Amino acid sequence: MKPRLYEKYVNEVAPALKQKRGYTNVHQIPRLEKIVVNMGVSASLEKGAIDDAAKDLAAITGRKPAISKSRKSIANFKLRENMPIGCRVTLRREAMYEFFDRLVAATLPRIRDFRGISPRRFDGRGNYTFGIPDQTVFPEIELEKIKRQQGMDITIVTSAPTDDEAFDLLKLMGMPFSETGK
Repeated sequence: MKPRLYEKYVNEVAPALKQKRGYTNVHQIPRLEKIVVNMGVSASLEKGAIDDAAKDLAAITGRKPAISKSRKSIANFKLRENMPIGCRVTLRREAMYEFFDRLVAATLPRIRDFRGISPRRFDGRGNYTFGIPDQTVFPEIELEKIKRQQGMDITIVTSAPTDDEAFDLLKLMGMPFSETGK
């Protein structure tokens, strides 16, 4: 069974984008390609910090995270080569649509004083990146088991060539952009 948001994309969003932008080919219509969730963890924290972050990220995404390691040593940051410095998960296809649906419908409204996310965080190539300061806004996280607050970055990669097309795609998919700022 296809995810609910994928059905919405096929039945509502793609035809609306095709009609609004005047695309002649279905392959010109922007679509979501992948979502990357990244948690950076300070290398100076205790050894269990990476494991805790990986457990939280696995609970949030439903996938086992890959551990990112440092490429070179930097003495000022007390960082050695091949030290674990974070973890990340790349979501595609059904898992991506399910995560995006949960993010928009359940997680973002749980952020305190939430008035929408900024529409100014596009990278110039149709990709959108934003940060969440605390992992406890996700309903999958049990508050009693949290040892430290950990933020994360979420990157939504689209096939849109421009930021305006990507903005239209994400707006039609249900992303709650704030009205001020653009």
